[in-house]
Amino acid sequence: MSNFQNHNFAGQKALIRVDFNVPLNDKFEITDDNRMRAAIPTIQKILNDGGSVILMSHLGRPKDGPTDKYSLRHLVPHLEKLLGGTKVLFANDCIGEEAVQKAASLQPGEVLLLENLRFYKQEEKGDEAFAEKLSKLGDVYVNDAFGTAHRAHASTAIIAKFFPGDKKMFGLLMENEVSSAEKVLHSNEKPFTAILGGAKVSDKILIIENLLERADNIIIGGGMAYTFLKAQGKEIGSSLCEEDKLDLANDLLAKAKAKGVSFHLPEDSIVADKFDANANTKLESNDNIEKGWMGLDIGDQAIKDFGQVILQSRTILWNGPMGVFEMEKFKKGTKAIADYIVEATSKGAFSLVGGGDSVAAVNQFGLADKVSYVSTGGGAMLEYFEGKELPGIAAIKQ
Repeated sequence: MSNFQNHNFAGQKALIRVDFNVPLNDKFEITDDNRMRAAIPTIQKILNDGGSVILMSHLGRPKDGPTDKYSLRHLVPHLEKLLGGTKVLFANDCIGEEAVQKAASLQPGEVLLLENLRFYKQEEKGDEAFAEKLSKLGDVYVNDAFGTAHRAHASTAIIAKFFPGDKKMFGLLMENEVSSAEKVLHSNEKPFTAILGGAKVSDKILIIENLLERADNIIIGGGMAYTFLKAQGKEIGSSLCEEDKLDLANDLLAKAKAKGVSFHLPEDSIVADKFDANANTKLESNDNIEKGWMGLDIGDQAIKDFGQVILQSRTILWNGPMGVFEMEKFKKGTKAIADYIVEATSKGAFSLVGGGDSVAAVNQFGLADKVSYVSTGGGAMLEYFEGKELPGIAAIKQ
């Protein structure tokens, strides 16, 4: 693989796999452009070198071939704005005659966006012939789509085999994602604390098992905490619980103990009499939550306990909120944890926030630029921390 920073793109057509899978409202306006903005530095570097850019991406999950709802043409005006007024050409198909002609006549400094890759079933099937057709459009292949790096799709993994080693590379976003993740997993400074939240233990089993080999502290919040608490024999009222995962929870607690990993569960909760923004709430010890009440956020003591651990950490991974932070009454815990991570970061800790909900939380609280790195890839980041090899990364490194 070639190093993106050192590569001179002058006179070359760079075929970039970006992740422009952004949410659109019913007027086709982009409601969150983070993924698009994340790709801009890679595109700019190539244009500044005197190269041209061909962008390919998927959008949504179109079931039956081309549909206007999932057309990438809706993104063109906003992309032009993000590129400071550079005109963006559009091809109504990602392969075929129009795409070939528009790519062939592309001049240095120009940008071409191809239509949605997933209008073809071959994309998700990782079809080799389809990947080869795409590969013919550019001179160099740049993978900058970390969000899809865990999928062995035609445009993210298979296509790489049609480019020699010096003609395939990660873009700046992908480089940052990979190096941040590797820093946390493989060259972390101790103490290393992983903060895991979200609803279900079952979603996080593999990540917990992998982190037991590496972390000094594991902090558990969110709905998944109550499965652990019930496994320890505590009364959790009507809190979320995976009854079939109680043995597994005890097993993980025992493994942590055997490996000398400190496993931190919340001492108390903000409980509510129903799952509702206007529910009645009170602070309750997690030893004994009343019947009919459910924990929807971590309590004051838990915030204090978790905060102490975070402030003593040198490496921090945060994946998953501490409660139902979308509701005003239950966002205090998630916000407090975010603030502690920011404080630890300002004292020199390396902090990585990954996974949809924690990313949404740091953005909502306006703290994204106060942590070390915010990952753009939810599922990909999770699989990386589960210890899996990601096809999109492996294909470039081969």
